[in-house]
Amino acid sequence: MVNQEIPRIPLAERIRPKTLEEFQGQQTLLGIGKPLRLMIENDTLSSIILWGPPGSGKTTLAKIIAEYTNADFHQLNAVSSGVKDIRAIIEIGEQNKSFNKRTILFIDEIHRFNKAQQDALLYSVETGLITLIGATTENPSFEVIPALRSRARTYVLEELSKDDLDVIIKSALEKDSFLSQLNIELKDKEFLIYLSGGDARILLNILEAAVLHEIDSDLPADKAGSIVISKEILEDIVQKKNIIYDKGGEEHYNVISAFIKSVRGSDPDAALYWLARMLEGGEDPLFIARRLVVLASEDIGNASPNGLVLAEAAFEAVNKIGMPEARIILAQCTTYLASSPKSNAAYIGIEKALSEVKNKPLFPVPLHLRNAPTKLMKDIGYGKEYRYPHDYDNNFIAENYLPEELKGSQFYFPSENGQEKNLKERLKFLWRGKKKY
Repeated sequence: MVNQEIPRIPLAERIRPKTLEEFQGQQTLLGIGKPLRLMIENDTLSSIILWGPPGSGKTTLAKIIAEYTNADFHQLNAVSSGVKDIRAIIEIGEQNKSFNKRTILFIDEIHRFNKAQQDALLYSVETGLITLIGATTENPSFEVIPALRSRARTYVLEELSKDDLDVIIKSALEKDSFLSQLNIELKDKEFLIYLSGGDARILLNILEAAVLHEIDSDLPADKAGSIVISKEILEDIVQKKNIIYDKGGEEHYNVISAFIKSVRGSDPDAALYWLARMLEGGEDPLFIARRLVVLASEDIGNASPNGLVLAEAAFEAVNKIGMPEARIILAQCTTYLASSPKSNAAYIGIEKALSEVKNKPLFPVPLHLRNAPTKLMKDIGYGKEYRYPHDYDNNFIAENYLPEELKGSQFYFPSENGQEKNLKERLKFLWRGKKKY
């Protein structure tokens, strides 16, 4: 079908923008008159960290800066570089300084540098010996040391919009020297954009793979000389949508946070969505099950005590059965907990009690509450005047079980929700106003 030689350089690299005008997206940073754009155009760049999802244009933007600047531009990848490589570029920076020439160092995946490697950059960045451009998919607050963060301004790149990706597809089909020579009919562009997960690199990789697949298949074209890329072909190429979910990164914490808050907020539908996001992203099902066990006590507690029983049973079942069936168990537990009445009274209670223990003296245990296993202990008053609740009506006797200094203190404030309301009524009846139940 195709006579011309198939390129060895990937499509994403072949059509990588070389100017700000060609760059798609990030208008809040690169629009006309925006500070970052002005620094690039005027070649007055200071050290920056570019933080954004995969395929949002961090590396492309760094290479555009390299085209615009008169500085000596160097690039390192944190995965394959170390302190030795950094020092070599710092030496170049020292030489350039003597010629009044700036040195820019671009470090891709800077979050993969350890503390010692990041420390090696500090002096050179602070003194302006090198201008740093760091690119990261991870939250710099967690992955970049504070000293380095304070010496560089962080710019947040957003996931590319549908319109941005649409323009990138059009550009690839019209401007790439290889694809532009082919008569390509993309039947379901919306589906291609959906499969990319907002990642321009993945978008272009899928498009190129689909075209090459059709070329290699040597099947007759639907139209004269045309290559038809259907939804079915895209599904065969990809098999699974790109799910942005780094189990060790910020998105991991963002999604589990959304999941927990959805259950706490009694929204089983949202909870199931975030559960699906985690499972599709490869999250450990036992991690999810553990969080549900904690949530069952922290957010549901005595309003529905069966929640903890079910969460514990779900954890054991997930541990024994594993995926893919574990998804059903997690879904059952998630929807039950999300639909249950809520109370954080037990959680608040232990926090209040811990605060008392940490911030006040450790008052002695009252004598009547002490055990008296020996005659000496009994003689000095251990256990004296202790009253056994089972000897009284309702198995209860109004007694002070706290140190004298804390007598009358209340830590547990039962809610009016679910079964906890019954507990509150019972306590109120027993203590008859002596406590605030």
